[in-house]
Order: sequence, then structure tokens, then C-alpha cells
Amino acid sequence: MTNRTVVQTGLVSSALVLAGAMIAMGPRVSMDATNGTVVQGVRGIGTVAPSPQIKRDVAMNILFMREEEKLARDVYWTLGQMWGVNVFANITLAEQSHMDAVAVMIEQYGLVDPVVDDTVGEFVTQEFSDLYSLLVIMGSESLMDAYKVGAKIEELDIVDLRTALYGVTDPVLIDMYENLMRGSRNHLRAFARQIYNNGGTYVAEHLTQEEFDAIANSDMEPGGG
Repeated sequence: MTNRTVVQTGLVSSALVLAGAMIAMGPRVSMDATNGTVVQGVRGIGTVAPSPQIKRDVAMNILFMREEEKLARDVYWTLGQMWGVNVFANITLAEQSHMDAVAVMIEQYGLVDPVVDDTVGEFVTQEFSDLYSLLVIMGSESLMDAYKVGAKIEELDIVDLRTALYGVTDPVLIDMYENLMRGSRNHLRAFARQIYNNGGTYVAEHLTQEEFDAIANSDMEPGGG
């Protein structure tokens, strides 16, 4: 086994741990001098102005999803450049539209956008930066591994969108999250199709295997990017 293989094996294991930890870890919160709430850590970074229109946890989830959608876009763009297959190019465009949808909500609620640098692979939250690097390494092993990285990201996205929906009462925000979730299910179907059509198998990590299979084996849903 080469040194490169040893390093990559360790990084893959770290990526699996980190991906799971991102679901469980909460935000680090502190108050600033202007009586806003400064949100830093896994749930993104930004200033949440006090407002009766939005709860703090709802605001933090919006910021988090903005960076998570960027993570998906950036990983897919990089793997698309690496492997030159259409599924990554197509879903990269869809993830950009997801990012844009979350940006609209950030502006509507007067939050500070955590995407201060739109460069591929650049994040203000270190956990996202680390996960980007690790997922790209995993997806560089083979085209099949790249497809599995895509399925993994979409699993994680679905779980986090469900978390973000909890406690939301604004119908516009609810509609956005449901559209993003529909899009994530469609993306999961697209990656699962590539995995199965090329003779691979997939073990779910964030959804139950039963739910993953049910989504993967169902028809594409209209209306979601």
C-alpha cells in the first residue's frame, strides 16, 4: 500500500465521521454590541438582526443551508471537471439555483450572507472547507466513487432540510425548503441511477436504507431544481 493510499484511506474515514457530525453539531452563538446575534460555527456565520419575523434557530438554519448548497455545488463542479460527465454539470447548475433561492431568503430577513467568497472550495466555516476537500478526495478515486459522493451529499441535504423546516411558519420559507428537498430527491435519483446502471451498490448513511431505496426507485418529481 502506497503512502498516498494510506493518506487517502484516513481522509475517507475522516470524511464519514465529519459528515455525520455536521448533522449533530449545533451553532456557536454570541451576542454582539449591536444587540444582534452573531452566529458562528457549523451552522454558518452571519449577523441575525433581532426581529419578530424570524426565530434565531430558523435564521441559523437559513445561513447553514446557504453554505451546504454551496458545498454541493462546489463538489459537483470539481468532480464534473475531473470526470467530464453530464450528471455533475447538470446538477451543478441546479445547486446554483438552490444557493440563489437561499440567498433571497437571507436578503428578505436582513441576515448577513455567509458566502463572502463564491470561489469554488472557499468557505467561512472550516467544517465545510474540510468536508469539501475530503469529499473531492473520495470522488477522485473512481467515477463510481464520485457518483457515491453525490448520493451521500444528497442524503445529507435531505436530512438537513428536514431539520431546517422544523418550527418554520413563514409559507414562503416553507415553500423554498420543500422545493430544495424535492430537488435533492431528484438529484439522489440521478446519482443512484448512475450507480446502479454501472453495476454498483450503495449503502445509505444518513437516510435509512429503506427510505433511500424508495426515493432512488421512484420517478423524478416535477417542480424541483
